[in-house]
Amino acid sequence: MTRENALGAFLRARRELLSPEDVGLRSYTVRRVKGLRREEVALPAGVSTDYYTRLEQGRERHPSHQVLDAVARALRLDAAAAEHLFRLARPAPSGAAATSEPTVSAELLRLLDHFLDVPACVLSPALDVLAANPVAEQLYGGFARFDNLLRMTFLDPFARRFFLDWEKAARGAVSTLRALSAPFPGDRRVAEVVGDVSLHSPAFVSLWSRYEVRPRTSEDKRLWHPDVGELRLHYEAFTITSAPGQQLFVYSAEPGSPAADALALLRTLAGDRVRDGDIGGGHTGDGPAVERLGESHG
Repeated sequence: MTRENALGAFLRARRELLSPEDVGLRSYTVRRVKGLRREEVALPAGVSTDYYTRLEQGRERHPSHQVLDAVARALRLDAAAAEHLFRLARPAPSGAAATSEPTVSAELLRLLDHFLDVPACVLSPALDVLAANPVAEQLYGGFARFDNLLRMTFLDPFARRFFLDWEKAARGAVSTLRALSAPFPGDRRVAEVVGDVSLHSPAFVSLWSRYEVRPRTSEDKRLWHPDVGELRLHYEAFTITSAPGQQLFVYSAEPGSPAADALALLRTLAGDRVRDGDIGGGHTGDGPAVERLGESHG
């Protein structure tokens, strides 16, 4: 898909996600296509159907801020999706960064290693695991490879046991990938991951076509681990301002809860594995997690 029609693809996908009832309309006839008609978006947006059609078809390339804002409201876009709409309509200048920072700083690695005793990892816009602490490696130890969260969610059979609500996890992974990768349209790694997972997962293709853009910044999760059973964890995502595109994901458990006890056991198991040399802590270029990541890219 070219950059010129990316805006149209987004508008069509979001229009198809809405039903007449979603926007307070009654439908008295059987519809041949899903979603809203173009005129049903154009009217509340205050533009002509012809103008909105040209916008979707890529023939109108300079919509005003007011028009984009009105279209976002007509399509019921949340803040993240509206921001994405504006980014597509007004691409960054060619001098802007096309790819994200691929390496993790030594300072952040020390943070992972010494200041966090809960699962934590650093992700790229392509959802590659750039670094992880031993507790995170232990948490994800049931997967064949701990390298890319999108690939793991859709292509590793263990994911459907690990995520007790797999559908929610899958949808969240896709919408997060859309959100994190949007500022880096020239990042070839994102295209590689999307292409690879698309070839092997019809479920991913279906979710990707919905064009949902929603970064996961804070969420409760229900997970299952073969060593400790069910885990009810909360995670927070933190933007790493010193490395554009990178995000730090940290899991935690409510103090005194069964999940907190389970995390304590995972820490013990991770410590045993570090002492035995099975996993490393706070990975650098020669650490186990980075080695696995390099193998998956090759």
